[in-house]
Amino acid sequence: MNTSDQISALNELIVINNDRIEGYDTASKETEDLDLKGLFAALQTTSQSNLSELRAEVLRMGGEVEEGTRTTGKFFRVWMDVKAALTGNDRGTILDSCELGEDKALEAYQNALENTENFQPSHVALIQKQHTALRADHDKVKALRDAENK
Repeated sequence: MNTSDQISALNELIVINNDRIEGYDTASKETEDLDLKGLFAALQTTSQSNLSELRAEVLRMGGEVEEGTRTTGKFFRVWMDVKAALTGNDRGTILDSCELGEDKALEAYQNALENTENFQPSHVALIQKQHTALRADHDKVKALRDAENK
């Protein structure tokens, strides 16, 4: 993988984290539950930390940092708004939507990890570290969702 491809792969993870931050901003607006608002803020913090590290690497490599979100991320947030409106901002529904978003973030990181053969070892370590943090966040959301759906 050449430098341009590495920058592109890191930028894809930047976009995923941008989506995640915006998604949890939307989710926070859809609930009145203070525990969920606190959780969503903590999950945004994970992505903000990820972004800081990823942006630094892209800039170090001479690349331009992607600042946007994916179209699918925007669609997901609109869908969450509509679904929450129809269900009265139901806690279980919000958590279902959040877990779906977490699954997509993990999928993007897993894809990056499956294609690291030409990454610098420091990039592989960074992606693995962030994947582990996102997995822990996913598991928190899933545990709450599972408890809500019992």
